Amino acid sequence: MKLVTFSAADGKLRPGVLMEDAGLVVDLTAVGHPDTLAVIAAGLTTIGNFSAYPGYRLSGVRLHAPLVNPPRIFAIGLNYRGHAIESKMELPRFPVVFFKLQTAIVGPGEPIVLPKNSTQPDYEAELAFVIGKGGYRIPAAEWRDFVYGYTIVNDVSARDIQMSTSQWSLAKSFPTFCPMGPAIVTADEIDDPHALDIGLGINGEVLQNSNTRDLVFGVPELIAYISSITPLLPGDVVSTGTPSGVGMGRSPRRWLRPGDTVTVTVEGLGSLTNPVMAE
Repeated sequence: MKLVTFSAADGKLRPGVLMEDAGLVVDLTAVGHPDTLAVIAAGLTTIGNFSAYPGYRLSGVRLHAPLVNPPRIFAIGLNYRGHAIESKMELPRFPVVFFKLQTAIVGPGEPIVLPKNSTQPDYEAELAFVIGKGGYRIPAAEWRDFVYGYTIVNDVSARDIQMSTSQWSLAKSFPTFCPMGPAIVTADEIDDPHALDIGLGINGEVLQNSNTRDLVFGVPELIAYISSITPLLPGDVVSTGTPSGVGMGRSPRRWLRPGDTVTVTVEGLGSLTNPVMAE
């Protein structure tokens, strides 16, 4: 199932199921779910006969970030071997965890706005997973019981601000710095999140091209580590890090520029595209 947040002509955000083959979005408010966070908390991963639900033509709706109100967005740094090498840093012994703020979230097609107080805005293609059932001190072997589904995140980063301090969260949380979507694909549709092609292109030029098998810490290890410190909650998003090819690691460096169009693609999840504009 592909869980989305959408709006129709009235502009109201609704949880829905994307039925691409039928060109429809099924409205889940009809069965008492006010938003996608409620759907995730309820553990809904299938709707059976979708014709029994109200539907909207896909061409007549706007897709937003699939989860606009996650309790938390955990992000993982230096979690691809290739990215650690290009960053000239040792592989971490433990997951490097920081936060992106909820106010940074935007959906597919919404612009990434480059802030005036940064001259080094960068891109990062990332696979993210969404927690379904919450828990504390979860064993790594039980990780599948706690993953609701997967989505795409672009961990946009102001590198000059990031590198001016040891704390990364604010540099990665400017408004629009967390494009997400287009859908949350439920876990039953992804056999192995550690064997997915992942890439990013700008204006059609491929700049990141890798596979999640290059992850240092996979989903089981991340769930076990984070939940050993803080209980995971339904709807928590964990963005698992980016492969090599980021702008900071290239020669010459390649920062985001107004007029760019950025597309992140993850196998099985589709593509997330956002234009870039100046503040």
